[in-house]
Amino acid sequence: MWPEVMEKGNTSSFEGFILVGFSDRPHLELILFVVVLTFYLLTLLGNMTVILLSALDSRLHTPMYFFLANLSFLDMCFTTGSIPQLLYNLWGPDKTISYLGCAVQLYFVLALGGVECVLLAVMAYDRYAAVCRPLRYTEVMHPRLCGQLASVAWLSGFGNSLIMAPQTLMLPRCGHRRVDHFLCEMPALIGMACVDTVSLEALAFALAIFIILAPLLLILLSYGHIARAVFGIKSAAGRRKAFSTCSSHLLVVSLFYGTIIYMYLQPASAYSQDQGKFLTLFYTIVTPGVNPLIYTLRNKDVKGAVRKVLGKGGAEG
Repeated sequence: MWPEVMEKGNTSSFEGFILVGFSDRPHLELILFVVVLTFYLLTLLGNMTVILLSALDSRLHTPMYFFLANLSFLDMCFTTGSIPQLLYNLWGPDKTISYLGCAVQLYFVLALGGVECVLLAVMAYDRYAAVCRPLRYTEVMHPRLCGQLASVAWLSGFGNSLIMAPQTLMLPRCGHRRVDHFLCEMPALIGMACVDTVSLEALAFALAIFIILAPLLLILLSYGHIARAVFGIKSAAGRRKAFSTCSSHLLVVSLFYGTIIYMYLQPASAYSQDQGKFLTLFYTIVTPGVNPLIYTLRNKDVKGAVRKVLGKGGAEG
């Protein structure tokens, strides 16, 4: 059955897709356009600021800000890979996307989402080293190791996508071109298939164990050790300082993993398109936009770097 169905289905698939998005709620499209554009500009501004400050201020040449700069670059790439197409579809009546455009979007959304999962685990290990091994922190988190850990994060995310994106795109769709989503995302594309997708969903779940659940387990283990170390600190000021170094990362992890686990660790048959659209909208525009604020709003080092770059804090540096 597969060869005949695949030939019939994929012939039409190369014509491109129709991203239904929020066209069933036309009264929301203009509002969403303004909201999405605002968050996109804030995302670019905030994350570019973090990257520039990390590069320009020598006080921020530490493992924490190296990984934060990686996260900011990742968030900029992630939003740029999906938001311009969404803005185009929200603005006018044309909801189409080419087959190549859909393939590229799917690949990068999957890849960068995987990179973020692993990178957040790496950042949790960095916080563990800072709180639990403070005297050996610079020895443990040396530049070479930081570069290797960041490379593992990027390679694992893109490797996972290299497996899953082609498998998803190759599914026979029997002429179906309407994607009930605002971007080419794996659950929505799998849901369009006109063949049994149990084997592909099993593969996706197996890979998700390594890309999503294993990093989450490492994060939980790191913070378990951090919590034990913090409660062992006798002074209240010391506990507050230790907690403040980790609270921002914990909040980002909660925002990101909460939506990702719901999206990717359930079968396609249980997938609600309406919930999926708004959850994807949340981690596509809200999370990347607020990450720089979460990490820098109460951060004295970053505030000092801003003053120094603006020429107001030279004496303080």
